[in-house]
Amino acid sequence: MKIRPKRLQIGDTIGIIAPASPPNLKQLKRSLKFLDGLGLNYQMGKSVENVYGYLAGSDEERLEDLHEMFADPNIAGIICAGGGYGSARYTDKIDFQLMNECPKIFWGYSDITFLHTSMNLYSDIVTFHGPMLASDVGKDTFSDLSKKMFQQLFTPMELHYTEAISPLTRFSGGAARGELTGGNLSLLASGVGTKYQVDTRGKLLLIEDIGEEPYRVDGMLNQLRQAGILDEATGFVIGDFKDAEPKKRQVSFSLDEVLNHYLGSLGKPAVRGFKIGHCEPHFAVPLGAEAELDADNLALVILPGVE
Repeated sequence: MKIRPKRLQIGDTIGIIAPASPPNLKQLKRSLKFLDGLGLNYQMGKSVENVYGYLAGSDEERLEDLHEMFADPNIAGIICAGGGYGSARYTDKIDFQLMNECPKIFWGYSDITFLHTSMNLYSDIVTFHGPMLASDVGKDTFSDLSKKMFQQLFTPMELHYTEAISPLTRFSGGAARGELTGGNLSLLASGVGTKYQVDTRGKLLLIEDIGEEPYRVDGMLNQLRQAGILDEATGFVIGDFKDAEPKKRQVSFSLDEVLNHYLGSLGKPAVRGFKIGHCEPHFAVPLGAEAELDADNLALVILPGVE
């Protein structure tokens, strides 16, 4: 069992960091009203407004922000301003022992997947795959359900996902339990062969992505297949794949055909259509928490991510 971080209380202070690319500062500023509405205070990481090429400051600066937020006893949780690219550049320098000894809420997605996977592996803590401040919260499109998902940080609650939220498609039936792991497919594929390769043994694998054509998704899933990652999973929670239509090739498999080829053929529960990822609403989930996927009844239940 992973370590569940302590729940938030009204009046707690959240650390805001930009672990990857520079966030949209206008949207980041707009998002702060949402944190005010939750009754939270906030503290910006030093490198949040930095621009260093396509990164929000140097690797050392972004890593220092991450470490300082975990080490500071006055910070109750950490929410990422945005993703983009760059989280994997300093993962081999992270003090995972610090995170294990000072577990706290860590929330983000997309490029942040590399940090989720590494923390789940080496800090043994539950982390949260959810919408980020500048990328999502600060936009006009930020939905009521997405807002509601932050309540799981204040009250330990089981999450239930059914077709009441969105239409779901079964690729393969049955039911399976296990820790929920995974996230952005591109980042999971880039971790293959490194110390931060996702561990799916006895776990449910979540995948999502944006802007990847079917042939690209095919290549990434084939990489996971040949690394044994798909075989080791107990089932597959297939999130949102935004802008996945074929563009380069007029003749193509559909995304569903690709997903079914790799995941539907394994004889394990596999369900597509979860609004998890680069989408609205964005159903936020705790990674490392125990979950059950019932493909026959098209339902996903996830145990609380905080204590």
